[in-house]
Amino acid sequence: MRKPELLIPASSLEVLKTAVIFGADAVYIGGEAFSLRAKAKNFSKEDMAEGIRFAHDHGVNVHVTANILAHNYDLEAAAAYFQELSELRPDAIIVADPGMVMLAKENCPNIDIHLSTQANNTNYMTYRFWYDQGIKRVVSARELSLREIKEIRANIPEDMEIESFIHGAMCISYSGRCLLSNYFTGRDANRGACTHPCRWKYAVVEEQRPGEYLPVYENERGTYIFNSKDLCMIEHIPEMLDAGIDSFKIEGRMKTALYVATVARTYRRAIDAALTSPEAYEAILPWCREEISKCTYRQFTTGFYFGKPDENTQIYDSNTYEQEYIYLGIVRDAKADGEGCVVTIEQRNKFSVGETIEIMKPDGSNVEVKVLSIVNEDGASQESAPHPQQVLSVKLSGLACDYDILRRRA
Repeated sequence: MRKPELLIPASSLEVLKTAVIFGADAVYIGGEAFSLRAKAKNFSKEDMAEGIRFAHDHGVNVHVTANILAHNYDLEAAAAYFQELSELRPDAIIVADPGMVMLAKENCPNIDIHLSTQANNTNYMTYRFWYDQGIKRVVSARELSLREIKEIRANIPEDMEIESFIHGAMCISYSGRCLLSNYFTGRDANRGACTHPCRWKYAVVEEQRPGEYLPVYENERGTYIFNSKDLCMIEHIPEMLDAGIDSFKIEGRMKTALYVATVARTYRRAIDAALTSPEAYEAILPWCREEISKCTYRQFTTGFYFGKPDENTQIYDSNTYEQEYIYLGIVRDAKADGEGCVVTIEQRNKFSVGETIEIMKPDGSNVEVKVLSIVNEDGASQESAPHPQQVLSVKLSGLACDYDILRRRA
């Protein structure tokens, strides 16, 4: 049985470090151009260099996405970008476009090239074709079942790798090839600027009755007919292992450090337990189910992995996330102080003195503590921290360590 890589998304340097500490084997990030998450914070050249150093110091790989479907006017700048990546030396570059494959091979000959799910990789002949082009890894299309992936594994070279999504948002379109955003707003999903119109509310208009909006679903609020649930395979790790997948990929390069920490440590423990024994996996599943529900999600589905999804894959009455916990910040420095500690955090959401919050640790444990005091950047004490993005010194009733996540119930 292959030991799979756990591949975690990172939208920023802060989130990359969180992913590394909370259990990633590899992280994937986007630069400031040519990535399919134009609205993400993404990485400057300097942040990317620091992130690669940090990850490599912890034995974690870094993959850089450049998976837009390029136009002529992209090619010259893409070549220059790949030359920069050649100097930074990430472990892999993820591309979708054959032209971008050629540019990556020419400008980054010492960096592995992975083929994005955007390239619609649905059969083993496609995998063989890309293997002959020097591609080490292909990301499977989300429309594939585990049976199909297992068949691909049996019909491609042993040293070729399969990467498949295991958790995160699902796209309504075929492997992300969507024109809705471009049509409605002029922002191209295939160039990283998707406005997610599949999450909007729709009604039907009959041709002979313009202006008369007919509900598609029996609900007074209208309907979200394209709105998919989120993929979650935490209860099916053994089946994923049996399919011969080399990399389990989490979707979410727009997500917070709290989300990344939650999914990284939960899947880390689930994978490790499944590789140990069926009994170890069954024993940890209740904890995994509870923890994975603490990150933001749209209700869960197993997608196409067990055949074509049924009607229970869509959410018709809402496009909102479920959110059980609020992200407060990451511990940047912690010093013991009596039975508690004083931590430095960059605040992300409001909390107050006297409130009970939770320290979320990479090993899977959660520690409830009380906020004893808050001191702002000017050295002044305050009863609450209402304004995000402050650097605060916070005294807690329990012990915390660097990179621990602070959260509270929503």
